Amino acid sequence: MRRSSGETKAIILAAARERFAADGYERATIRSIAADANIDPAMVMRYFGSKERLFAAACEFDLRLPDVRDTPREEIAATLVRHFLERWEADETLQILLRTGVTNPAAAERLRSIFAAQLVPVMTALSRNPAEAPRRAGLVASQMLGMALCRYVLAFPPLATMTREEVVTAIGPTIHRYLDLKS
Repeated sequence: MRRSSGETKAIILAAARERFAADGYERATIRSIAADANIDPAMVMRYFGSKERLFAAACEFDLRLPDVRDTPREEIAATLVRHFLERWEADETLQILLRTGVTNPAAAERLRSIFAAQLVPVMTALSRNPAEAPRRAGLVASQMLGMALCRYVLAFPPLATMTREEVVTAIGPTIHRYLDLKS
């Protein structure tokens, strides 16, 4: 059975996500990804051109940050923490980026660009001082990425076994402090 170009790309991307998650960026190879996708390695190169471009495509990620402008002020931080926990648990792409970003500059840059492009505008809309939004977004990202590293990648006890609400209760106040909310 012949697949469409879109189907082939989707199969390659799914295999790449799995391989990058299992092996990390450095150890994953075009050959292993092609084998996982049951296609010729030349097809991977035809569609993506390089391992770096395949990685970037496999790691496209939308944080899907909620619109919290109408959320009661005292609930914004908890809403954001809950949302991040749901995103980490629902999609392995962020975990792939976090694992590989620790040792790979391209992955680290991808993570930075995702958080800068998607979190800074939310922080700008919420902040009393919009000029501070990038700094505050960095603080929020540091808390969320640090929590994710310890909870999902390193599986530090007891963080790895805490319920979502326990995590929200534990780190929500810190996120709230970073937000610098408008009155």
